[in-house]
Amino acid sequence: MTAIVQFLNQSGAPFTVNIYPFLSLYGNDNFPLDYAFFDGTSSPVVDNGIQYTNVFDANFDTLVSALAAAGVGGLPVVVGEVGWPTDGDKHASAELAQRFYAGLLRKLASNAGTPLRPNTYVEVYLFSLVDEDAKNVAPGNFERHWGILRYDGQPKYAMDLTGQGRNTALVAARGVSYLPRVWCVLNPGAASQDGVGSRLGDNVNYACTYADCTSLGYGSTCNGMDAAGNASYAFNAYFQAQDQAEEACGFQGLAVRTLKDPSTNTCNFTIQIETSSATGTPVVAMAMAVLVSVLAVMVTP
Repeated sequence: MTAIVQFLNQSGAPFTVNIYPFLSLYGNDNFPLDYAFFDGTSSPVVDNGIQYTNVFDANFDTLVSALAAAGVGGLPVVVGEVGWPTDGDKHASAELAQRFYAGLLRKLASNAGTPLRPNTYVEVYLFSLVDEDAKNVAPGNFERHWGILRYDGQPKYAMDLTGQGRNTALVAARGVSYLPRVWCVLNPGAASQDGVGSRLGDNVNYACTYADCTSLGYGSTCNGMDAAGNASYAFNAYFQAQDQAEEACGFQGLAVRTLKDPSTNTCNFTIQIETSSATGTPVVAMAMAVLVSVLAVMVTP
């Protein structure tokens, strides 16, 4: 590592680091919640006389100290990834993500820097733009929910990218086309079928192997539904992932299609977006529309 940072220093390149206060909270139940945010804390960490009120600054300055010890104390540091997920864990929610970003963007806009690099502009890249429903979840179910926008380009919460404290909403992606409002749910008559217990478990597992069921986990938005609700969510997730193909809502007779939205106040049963619009424009146009919308918010006075 010493050779690497010396090479970066000689080349005029920055050291890029990812800082995730959420992961500090996720990995330790005793981690103080307010220390992950930027609102101040009743128990700041004092290191060599320097007071730290948030873990972002502490992580950043830990790296700065290590670079100084390696003889490259002036090496520029770029935060390559920072963000907060909105589902998949008890601390992954839209409310906490909005709180985190509001504090972070306010801090960055002020060019306050950190205690070891005060009054300094910090280059930061937010992670991420949209959710990724096929991302590896080995670190945790939250891995598929880092987006500031939903899978369809719709904002999850108000967010002022300028850091000026304005109560503004991100601009939703335009021209997004959805498949018909049809859902796949557990067949109400399934309970009377022979051997339904083992077959239901096997079919739910199959559905969640090939679709995203992370919202059903502990502390997630769809956690707390009964067995029928869990099965319906799994079946619908698979059905939508298969572009609502008729055969994708069979599950050995345990599922049935419905026009009634099974969503609850906290759990959204999604409708898939079309892979292309009626005019043949590829779905990448939606991604570009999302990006342009975000950039428009950033430059709006």
